[in-house]
Amino acid sequence: MTDSKPTLRWWQNEDWLAVAVGTVLLAALLLGWRPALPTFKWQPEAASVAKTFAATNLTRSATVAVTYLALTAVVLALMRARPLRLLAGFPVVFALAWLAQWLAGNSRIEGWGLEYVIFGLLLGLALSNLFRLPDWLREAARTEFYIKTGLVILGATILFQEILQAGVLGIVQAVLVVSVVWYFAFWLAKRLKVDDEFATMLASAVSICGVSAAIATCGAINGDRKKLSYVTALVLIVAVPMMVLMPWAVKFFHIPDLVGGAWLGGTLDTSGSVVAAGALISEPAMKTGIIVKFSQNVLLGVAAFLLSVWWTMRQQTKGGERVSARIIWERFPKFVLGFVAASLVFSFAVEPATVKELKGTLAGLRNFWFALAFVSIGLETRFAELIGMGNGRPAAAFIGAQAFNVVWTFIISWLLFGGVLFAAPSIK
Repeated sequence: MTDSKPTLRWWQNEDWLAVAVGTVLLAALLLGWRPALPTFKWQPEAASVAKTFAATNLTRSATVAVTYLALTAVVLALMRARPLRLLAGFPVVFALAWLAQWLAGNSRIEGWGLEYVIFGLLLGLALSNLFRLPDWLREAARTEFYIKTGLVILGATILFQEILQAGVLGIVQAVLVVSVVWYFAFWLAKRLKVDDEFATMLASAVSICGVSAAIATCGAINGDRKKLSYVTALVLIVAVPMMVLMPWAVKFFHIPDLVGGAWLGGTLDTSGSVVAAGALISEPAMKTGIIVKFSQNVLLGVAAFLLSVWWTMRQQTKGGERVSARIIWERFPKFVLGFVAASLVFSFAVEPATVKELKGTLAGLRNFWFALAFVSIGLETRFAELIGMGNGRPAAAFIGAQAFNVVWTFIISWLLFGGVLFAAPSIK
């Protein structure tokens, strides 16, 4: 069966529709729409839990659900799918996505660095493996659309100004770590006979910024969603012991705080884990870690664009077709353009005060799209498929690449932040 995607009218193409939905949401925010989003932060005590289930919070959640349902239904109608079935299945998927964010909002779980995406995946897996899912529920599991729309909104939070604020040393470390570690991780994965899709997602997750990088890469190369869920689980599982062991190593070996913070920022794959681990060392260590992690996060937009072009050309070359500009454009994932455009607009065309005001709202809207996506991945996956995927080779490649990342990033952190090549920065 040949790929009919290039022959679709643009307004029936899922990529363009994801860009359109993301653009509508971003434009509404810039025009003054300020949705009241639900809160998911809670302490393990009755009063705090009750607050998250209060009528106000549930009403806000229902408003988001109706908005997302309406937008997704329009998309399915344009794609000539079955939007009526969505009406039955979407509330279930949304409820699971809400529950995933609520579980991750617990203060203790948040301290461990476990993110909502892993809970969304586990909830979806539990449902799909314990019950036989009806077709109307599967119709609401629109993983690719949810991911692509979330990525367009994510672009609005990737700001070029953050590179400048991060400082020259943070930028230099980010470039050296991302480029070298990505190449090593990809090389190691291929040596272990891991396929190209897996290798690319693993390399991006290890080298750039964990889950967000894996999601962006999967979208850019139109990768297997089951492989994405596998990589996500690896990122979060490996991050937990690193959060404990790395701060301990910094203190035990009397590593300077700034070096330790830069080391954490370059190796830990989630921003939350960097903050939590840095706080175990000192305030300067935590701030340095955040600076380095911000620098790597900003590279995500550049990486997504380059990876999509590289992947398209690589696939065409392997397929024996002559690579032309027309073929690259037809196969190019159009939502990447929405991601980059959102980043450019919010970096250079929107007032900094407005960007700052919208930061929390953008994160909330993006998290709902991604939570929906990972619940959907779980609903489409069987445990046996996930656990047995690749016969353990992808996990070995990820752990080996992360070990290299730990050593390489420490060397770069020592050279840049330890006063070896330059005067150590003053961060208090």
